[in-house]
Amino acid sequence: MAFELTGGEDADSPQFETLIDAGPDAVPRAVVADKGYDSDANRALVRQLGAVPVIPHRSNRKAIPARFAKALYRGRARIEQAVGKLKRFKRIALRCEKTARNFRAFTALAAAPILVKSVHTA
Repeated sequence: MAFELTGGEDADSPQFETLIDAGPDAVPRAVVADKGYDSDANRALVRQLGAVPVIPHRSNRKAIPARFAKALYRGRARIEQAVGKLKRFKRIALRCEKTARNFRAFTALAAAPILVKSVHTA
């Protein structure tokens, strides 16, 4: 699990390559993202990695991709749920930390029990 900290006014799509590089050194079979990452360049980058881009198209897109893996995209709900759980930590949700270093540290610290709880199967 990896994350990249950016300003609130930054767009999602230009951060795509950074996020792909921030992840683990495993070759993905599919890359699931939301409409904010919909661009031909991002789709080409995912295909270069040998993976399938699972990115829905924006409503104003001219060239709509022929195929879209809806079943894989449904798995994205787990990501949204994890972010929701992370935001239950008041210090993370309200961005109480002044420096990026401290915010990263608290985010990683808050993510640890969430990750352990999701992996643990009794």
